Amino acid sequence: MSTRWRHPGWSGAAIYAVAAGLVGAVLTVVARLQVAGVRGRAAVVRRLPDGPVIVISNHTSYADGLLLAIVCRRLGRSARMLAAAGVFKAPVIGPVARRIGFIPVNRGAANAAEALGPAAEALAAGELVAIFPEGRLTRDPDRWPEKAKTGAVRLALQTGAPIVPVALEGAYRVVGRRKLVSSLLRNVLLRPKVATAVGEPIDVRGLLQGPQTPDEIRRVTDVVWSRLIDLVEQLRGQEAPDAVGVEPDAVTPV
Repeated sequence: MSTRWRHPGWSGAAIYAVAAGLVGAVLTVVARLQVAGVRGRAAVVRRLPDGPVIVISNHTSYADGLLLAIVCRRLGRSARMLAAAGVFKAPVIGPVARRIGFIPVNRGAANAAEALGPAAEALAAGELVAIFPEGRLTRDPDRWPEKAKTGAVRLALQTGAPIVPVALEGAYRVVGRRKLVSSLLRNVLLRPKVATAVGEPIDVRGLLQGPQTPDEIRRVTDVVWSRLIDLVEQLRGQEAPDAVGVEPDAVTPV
């Protein structure tokens, strides 16, 4: 199966709109999603930029992908989410994911640049690409972000697309690590709040202080990720511990 990205076209956009509407309707039953709700320390962003954009977010829940897609829709853009190439082989889900422009990522690629190739194709077409740089659900006991992988920054350096950090807080209350069905049934009664904060676009190339060596890309990644952590702090109303965002890398390469 090819892992190249396929532009969704008008029919894919229509399917995306219908799917987003259905998911959004279900979401209003099980949660209260507050989009770009931070005021005071951070400006409230009302719309995401046009053109190629990379959105990054923290990862605390299996619901994060759907929540982030809905947030982007409410801010004026359709997100092309990254998904493992194997997802596109699944019955029903696979064809739908490809038809609405989700992006296959070959995690077994010989190098990381090859793994991100389809995402670069989507950005070249002017799309918004959404990435969870941690590469897995955070394992921090207090659900603070773990160390980010460098894929989003490398993609931004390659394509020139800005990175927009979008923090999610409370998604783990919608769907946790276990007891999916019971969590959703409980949420019909409790409707937990999921708050979001959207940062200003980051010109990643402008952060470079020298050649694009692995160490320099790592440094820029940490700078970008610190801005996402700042947004999480604002949503929580507390400062992150010193170790947050500097934990060892997870296994997955992107």
